[in-house]
Amino acid sequence: MKKIIWIIVGIALIGLVIFKLASNKQTTESKVYQFDKEKPILVSSDTIRLKNLNIEGSFTGTFEPNKEVKLSAETQGKINSILVDVGDIVQKGQTLIQLDNSLLKLQLQTVEVQIEGLQDDVNRYTILTEADAVQGVQLEKAKLGLKSAYVQKATIQEQINKTTIKSPFSGIITAKLSEVGAFAAPGVPLLQITDLNTLKFTVNVAENNLNQFKQNEQYAISVDVFPTISFNGKITMIGSKANMGNSFPVQFQVENTKQLDIKSGMFGKVQLSNNKTEKGFLIPSSAILNNEGKTQVYIIENNKAKLQTITTSKNIGNKTVVINGLKERDIIVTNGFINLFDNANVITK
Repeated sequence: MKKIIWIIVGIALIGLVIFKLASNKQTTESKVYQFDKEKPILVSSDTIRLKNLNIEGSFTGTFEPNKEVKLSAETQGKINSILVDVGDIVQKGQTLIQLDNSLLKLQLQTVEVQIEGLQDDVNRYTILTEADAVQGVQLEKAKLGLKSAYVQKATIQEQINKTTIKSPFSGIITAKLSEVGAFAAPGVPLLQITDLNTLKFTVNVAENNLNQFKQNEQYAISVDVFPTISFNGKITMIGSKANMGNSFPVQFQVENTKQLDIKSGMFGKVQLSNNKTEKGFLIPSSAILNNEGKTQVYIIENNKAKLQTITTSKNIGNKTVVINGLKERDIIVTNGFINLFDNANVITK
């Protein structure tokens, strides 16, 4: 009888624990927010219409240096002196950094002493050989030894020359990456030189506007900080591969005169000389999404948000021109993207 009672008590306790755990799970789940995918999401929308757009406008780009290099030493050594600082203008071939070469100079002196001795041997063996006092092979050995010493001297001299770091082109020092007393080694940057006399100006152009740019032709370019000054830039490169925004890079070469004094990283605009109009859609730039390299928007059909891939042309203020992927009277989502997903139910404000 006692065993039966204990079994009943055990079963009752296990049942009580199971009931308590189930009750706690139900309570916890009731406190956790459960996202209802079927519940409509509140969004802002806009109905788009086809418009006549002036594509003459301008294309915004940035200026970059034509040449920029980080200098490093070709040999190891302690830096004895740095003769320039950030902002200094340097000329091609100008000495910028001097490494310690005292040991190399001592080696050079040693070789020069050896050359003097070998030259004396050659002179002496030449006289003795002519008098048949020694065999000619001894003279040949002396001459070979002299040639070898000259090669050794040239090698050491080249090593000494490499301890003097010179500017590879005219430009301006834009970064100082080491100090006197530091140890220089091949591949370790010491200075950065930038050539700002000639600049590269790059804009990104949509495919439908790409035919307006011709290789080697001149175009009017302006700098945002000097809006009243216009100058010419020649196209040096038209990209053959589109970037992630489905646009192509177009690069210009610009001469940076003292009157302009353009800095690397400044923004500018290139103006097209021809005036053309085309039909397109102008939508808020904030409505555009970039998903895995695709440019997309949400359109609303039958109260559902659906992702639509589009092709853009250019930006006008805070709006973007869409040339493909939309049709007139499409309704696009302009705000309320939190929790929004493809084929979600939506309601508009």
